[in-house]
Amino acid sequence: MTEFGYFLACEEFTPAQLLDQARRAEEAGFTRLAISDHFHPWNDAQGNSPLVWSMIGALSQTVSLPVTTLVTCPTIRMHPTVTAQAAATSSVLLDGRFALGVGTGEALNEHVNGDRWPPFADRAAMLEEAVEVMRELFTGDLVSHRGPHYTVENARLYTRPDTPPPVHVSGFGPSAAALARRIGDGYVLMSPDKELIDTFRQAGGAGKPVLGGLKVCWDEDRERAVDTVHRLWPNELLPGELAQVLPTPAHFEQAAELVTREQVAASVPCGDDPEAHIEAVRAYVEAGCDEVYIGQIGPGQAAFFDNYRSKVLPALSSA
Repeated sequence: MTEFGYFLACEEFTPAQLLDQARRAEEAGFTRLAISDHFHPWNDAQGNSPLVWSMIGALSQTVSLPVTTLVTCPTIRMHPTVTAQAAATSSVLLDGRFALGVGTGEALNEHVNGDRWPPFADRAAMLEEAVEVMRELFTGDLVSHRGPHYTVENARLYTRPDTPPPVHVSGFGPSAAALARRIGDGYVLMSPDKELIDTFRQAGGAGKPVLGGLKVCWDEDRERAVDTVHRLWPNELLPGELAQVLPTPAHFEQAAELVTREQVAASVPCGDDPEAHIEAVRAYVEAGCDEVYIGQIGPGQAAFFDNYRSKVLPALSSA
């Protein structure tokens, strides 16, 4: 049975708004939360980017829902030892209801310390080694490690959960899906790609959860909703590897000038037709996702939660 969670977009909302959304999500019947981990927003119009680990601490005192990072990059901006400590503490605060979603990251967030931004093959190798280091630390043993990318000396996690948090790996192509199958406890993707999900499961990922996510804009005025998405999240429609290689919000703003309102209207569920929202979410269910996270773009949070509580989630749950 697929679970439906709410996606907290740190790029768009203040800490107080995110906590309010989490409370509303639990009241509306969402059973899980996901939260983004960014240093920068994708563009200046989004305008926020609080530290995810502070937000998770606050969420642990606000709601009783499980929380997953979608996704953390544990390789460049944060060393895997520090990421492991943050994840272990988060899991303790959430009484074990925490999952660490990881990925190879974006230059937008990871170049800020002046480090070189590596090609994908190097980033994948770094992620594999980082996950290995974090799993060792989650045991509570004293860890020393010397690998091609990371050195760890006499590190031990003293605050940690009884059961290590699951590590779900994000991937948007066959090689990334293979990496997720090899090193992950689950697989994360942001499109209802049944072929990739089937490849993941047939290559050894059977029995591991698949997590998907999408953004919508509930608004009684569909044209206004399209305008809102086009203004705040045009980056969702940028093709290829641009999301991984562009280094600043200003670069994303320049690239997003190529995204049209028509593309937004055709790709993102906008407006107040429940069937359009149900159809978009159901595509992830039919592709094979075990958890689907939905995020509302723009200020219409109250209407989104009211209508998902009364119309969308009941229809999805009864399908």
